Formats: sequence, structure tokens, C-alpha cells
Amino acid sequence: MATAPEVPLADGDLLAAIDLGSNSFHMVVAKYLLGQLRIVDRIKETVRLADGLDEAGGLDPQVMPRALEALGKFGERIRSIPPQRVRAIATYSVRAMARPHQFLVPAETALGHGIEIVAGREEARLIYLGVANGNPPEAGKRRLVMDIGGGSTEFIIGSGFAPIERESLQMGSIASTRRFFPDGRLTRRRWNAARIELTAEMRQFSRAYRERGWHDAMGSSGTIKAITDVSVALKLTKTSVSAESLAEIRERVLACERVDAIDLPGLSEDRRNIFAGGVLVLDAAFAELGIERMYASDYALREGVLFDILGRAQATDPRDASIDALCDRYAIDRAHAARVEATALALFDQVHGELQLDAADRRLLAWAARVHELGLTIAHSQYQKHGAYILEHSDIAGFSRTEQQQLAALVRNHRRNIHQGSLDKLPDRLIPGTLRCALLLRLSVLLHRSHSDRPLPPLLVELGPGPAATLRLPKKWLEANPLTRSDLDSEREHLAAIGRRLTIRAI
Repeated sequence: MATAPEVPLADGDLLAAIDLGSNSFHMVVAKYLLGQLRIVDRIKETVRLADGLDEAGGLDPQVMPRALEALGKFGERIRSIPPQRVRAIATYSVRAMARPHQFLVPAETALGHGIEIVAGREEARLIYLGVANGNPPEAGKRRLVMDIGGGSTEFIIGSGFAPIERESLQMGSIASTRRFFPDGRLTRRRWNAARIELTAEMRQFSRAYRERGWHDAMGSSGTIKAITDVSVALKLTKTSVSAESLAEIRERVLACERVDAIDLPGLSEDRRNIFAGGVLVLDAAFAELGIERMYASDYALREGVLFDILGRAQATDPRDASIDALCDRYAIDRAHAARVEATALALFDQVHGELQLDAADRRLLAWAARVHELGLTIAHSQYQKHGAYILEHSDIAGFSRTEQQQLAALVRNHRRNIHQGSLDKLPDRLIPGTLRCALLLRLSVLLHRSHSDRPLPPLLVELGPGPAATLRLPKKWLEANPLTRSDLDSEREHLAAIGRRLTIRAI
């Protein structure tokens, strides 16, 4: 079951996507015209976030000013764009931080907008979406897409506009340069040992990818574009990277003997110090996957995010399909979930203005209602914990890691004691709204405790940002449902523990 789009798009609306990559931060702004997206602005800032990460996940304080300066510029550009038309995505380097909130809080302040962390496979999905829209694939033919970022590399096989296989490995141009050439020296022995190590990491999925096969291969991101530019400048190819041209580039890189001495035709100055790591990853991928030729795409993650915003606004939200798949996989009682959802949304519609909740909160509440019993497939005891764990740690297409944690917090808190730890995982800006939605979900689940298909009586709820909450129910109905009345009394105790006063009024 699809949820309604948050706010329908109108001709002339602007959308913006921001990609906080490990090497560069990118922003692309597009205008919605006649059902299509027209790119109207691009901004790129080289930040080298991955350069500032240590092995423990700490961030060098010297990197933060570069990041905040870049985000401040982006923030000025998006200031006039409605928040629901902007998505800012953080990838590997923020995923790898031991304390990401220490980066995200000042980063969101500089940008003036929330930043979502995406898991590797969701990053892969968005990359494929961008490449497929920028370079439409041939009908019925599969395509391999590869993206070498600064900290991670994504591998996707897809057909049409849908990914079939998605993988993300912790290797990238910056990470591999630092990992295998820490002192800057380039030797054939080091290169060969590094290539063996990288191909071994790719072996976990390479056989399945080879068996699926693909008609053409495309690469996105600056690294593969840079390698393609060098190949073309050396007149080894016209518009691509071939196995032969890549081998020649590898030999020229090794002949330089040092990372900072690499000086090849077509290679920009800002790519020189990380070029070796990028060539190494692509060299390993060509060898392990049997790639013969790869073309570079101008579209990548940021464009994929734009098209994802477009899909969310046109009722083709991939998150709906993912929630539907979870319901099937975990044999959820859909009829009961639909009743809980209807009640939760009815309560939401009564109080969302006072609680400062928006359409995005409503959609998240609806999804949480659909999957709130997901954990029953494991055990009835503490099933809210099981469901929350699955939602937080699964790869769920369309959801950022931040959204998954928010959904997991709702399911974790739909019954029994409020679990503060699940809320503390969220960015501070999301905690109040998530808790308020959890209160609505709790009341809805409680009122449908019997799993009966008989309709509930008219409900009136008064719930504001303060501690007081009032639920008004017909006196006769309360008398006829003693179990629900008892549960409501228990709910008063649970909410009192977090400073909420629930009053039940018989009318």
C-alpha cells in the first residue's frame, strides 16, 4: 500500500541534492518542468574528509573548517528552497566516524538543513538511479555500474532503472592510497600485493556478478572520470577506459615511484595525490570481474538523490515497496496493521499542528504502524526489541540509515517502557518528533489490543508539546472493554516515567 506523496511538485519548483563525499562535497540544484528535471546549478568543494579520519574513527580538527566552509556556501544557495525539496546525504567517511554526531551537529548548523547518513547498499542504489537516469540503459539488458569514492567503492548490477545486485566495499581512492602507500612510495611489489588483497575482498560477490553478466559497464564519480580523461589524453581510447589502456596507465603510475610525483596528461592537480589508490581499485576490479571496457557517466549519487526526491513527490516512493516486502517476509497481519495505521493517522491529524509534526512524520508513523509487529516472527516476548533490531540493521532500499533508526525507535517504543537508548541514537533535531509519533502509535496499538475488526468509537485526543495528554472515549465503550481500560491505566504509568501525564476522560 502506497502512502500519499508529501507535497506534490508543481512546475518551476526547485530541488537540491547534497552529497557529502569522502573526497568532495557536491551540490546539484534542479528545476521541475513538465515532469522532468532540468539541472540549473552545480557546486563542488574539495574537502578531503577521508584524509582527516584516523583508524579509530576520529576526525582531525583541521578538516572541520573546510567542511563547514563548504556547507555554508551550499546553505546560502538552498536557503530559498523548501526543506522537503532538499536532501543532504553523508556517505562512507561519516559512517566510519566513531562519534558522527560531533560532526553532524555543526555541519547541519552550517548547512541549515538536516543531513542523513546512508548505508553502503543504499548509497549503491542511489548511484545506480543517477547513472540510469543520466544514461538510459538498453531495454532488457543488464548494466554494471561502479563508483570509486574517496572511502568506499560501490558495485551495482541493474536492469532498466532498478538495481538487481548492490555491494559496497571499504576501499576508495583516498583510503587505498593511505592504506597501501602510507609513505608515498610506489613499487610494483606493493602494487601487486595490494591488488591481491583487494581482489580477495571482491571475491565475496564477484562470482555471482560474473554469472549474472552485463551488457555494458559504466563508472561514476571523479576517480573513474579522471582515469578516463588520462586514457583519452594519452590517446589510448576515445571515450572510455579499456583493460589495455588501464594497464598502460598503471605502468605510468608505477614509473613515477611516488604518489605525489604522478603527473600524467589529463590529470588535474587536485587528483594527483589520490590517483594511485583509484587506479589500484579499478585495476583490481577489472581483473576480478573480467571488465573489458568502462564508460564514464556524468551522473552519480547526487543526481540519484534528485530523482529519489522526485519519486517521493510522485507517489513512486521506493520506501513503500520496501515496507511492503518486509510485511511479506515477516508474515505480518496486514489487516490488523491497517487498523492500527488508520487509528494512528486519525490521531495524528487531530494534533499534528500543535505538535509541529509534518507530512514526513505522518509517513513514518504510517510505516511504523504497518511493521510494528515485525518482531513477532522471532518471539512474542519483547517482540518490540526484535522488530527494532531488524529495522535498524537490515538493508532497506530507499531508507537512509537515519530514517531506519527513526523507524526502529518508533517500533521499539510502541509498547511497554519508553526506551531512551533508541531515541538517543537519533540526531537531536529528530528526537522530539519521533517521541510524539511514538505516543500516537502506542495509543493506537493499545486501542487495538484485542485484534478485533470491530470499529473503534470516535476518538478525541489532546496532545501538545507540554506534558499533558488527554484521550476522550465513550463511557459505555470503556465499561465494555475492561482490558483496554486496564491497559490505559498501565500506559499512564509508562508515560509518567518520562514526564507525560495521560488523562482518560469518559464522555
